[in-house]
Amino acid sequence: MSKELPKVSRYEVFRNRKQILENPLPFHRKHFDHLGDTFKVEVSFGRNIIFTRNANIIRHALQQNHKNYRKSELQTEDLARYIGKGILTAEGEHWRVHRRMIQPAFHKKKLHLLLGTMVDVIREELGRIEPRKTTDIFPLMGDLAFQVVAQSLFSRADIRTRMNRLQEITERNQQMLIREMRQPYLKWYFRLSGKISKHMDMAEQGRDILNGIIEERIESGEEKNDLLDMLLHARYEDGSAMNRQQLIDEVLILFTAGHETTANALSFALHLLASNPGEQEKLYEEVRATDWEESDPLDLLGKLSYTKQCIEEALRLYPPVYVIDRVAKEQDSIEGLELRKNTLLLMSVYELHRSEKFWEQPEKFIPERFDPVRNLNYSAYYYPFGAGPRMCVGNNFAMYEMVMVLSMLVKEFRITTPQPTLTPNPLISLKPGPVHLEFVPR
Repeated sequence: MSKELPKVSRYEVFRNRKQILENPLPFHRKHFDHLGDTFKVEVSFGRNIIFTRNANIIRHALQQNHKNYRKSELQTEDLARYIGKGILTAEGEHWRVHRRMIQPAFHKKKLHLLLGTMVDVIREELGRIEPRKTTDIFPLMGDLAFQVVAQSLFSRADIRTRMNRLQEITERNQQMLIREMRQPYLKWYFRLSGKISKHMDMAEQGRDILNGIIEERIESGEEKNDLLDMLLHARYEDGSAMNRQQLIDEVLILFTAGHETTANALSFALHLLASNPGEQEKLYEEVRATDWEESDPLDLLGKLSYTKQCIEEALRLYPPVYVIDRVAKEQDSIEGLELRKNTLLLMSVYELHRSEKFWEQPEKFIPERFDPVRNLNYSAYYYPFGAGPRMCVGNNFAMYEMVMVLSMLVKEFRITTPQPTLTPNPLISLKPGPVHLEFVPR
């Protein structure tokens, strides 16, 4: 017998529309706490969305029966309008083919070639910090992560102006997409007022910027051993290369997903360390005891174990991908719950990561819970980079970058904050609001 789920009416959704537009997380928390780990939301007459933080349902959809689930049109159509059909937004055979082509670029052996560039960019960007001055660190982390991706892709320092324009375009288009997603009843207005066409024109400007940089590389005939070279040399099974439009799509996806989620996670992690001075000092002692000069860059990840735990704990509390959507291709059954074909499932990673069923003191910052000596397996309820075949292709790249940033900052500064709490800003990814920190030289 199918389980009957409690329901949030479309009237209640409409009544809370302002709060949902600004920040849906409190709305989610209220109903998870009141209705249980799985409930449905009536978004229009006869159309329901199922919300869940049930670990078994999430694992089933992302891993155990992933072939029966696809991404929703929000990603494959709406988001793809702005950033193209790359491995983040593609589905089916198109996704499988391009995932196989791009995956080798992020193998550890290839990643090793990019680490020197990454560290140089991080050092340059961190040099912009003004000591003993309270600063909103989020814009700086955004610039840092963006430049790391830009340099890793193009190995050029003379394109910052163009990259800044591309960053502005991606951020403004994301804000427009969020309005479309949370105010579906205004889509007619967005179209008739010209707002959507305006943002589509901006997206085309971004593609033109990337096309110009790619054209310059091809005309130069240079070999840089960067991500762009790896993409240019990637081949389909018949030996052919990606066409220019597909190449731009993949580069744009790497920019958008690669810099934004890392900037978010770093900002949250730095605030958590500033708010927990004991954990910050433990990280400092680890960094101070590490021989940076004699260590192979990849070996540093193993040596900076506690630093990595701090990042893992920050990703638990503030997962950049805070909700994952899937649509059932065919009817399915999970724990007595019958899912009809085309049912939209919204899985709250944010709520799962804060569930008392799996985490002791889930609201607290406790990096030691990820201590490898404890040998605890969190894979069934910890999804900082997603799970299954569609797990983030750049997770190793992002983790190394975050370890380097935290360790280099804490090595030079004691970080404090006048800001006791952070309010997350859930857009396409989970962003922080302003993150006010002060950096005092050690």
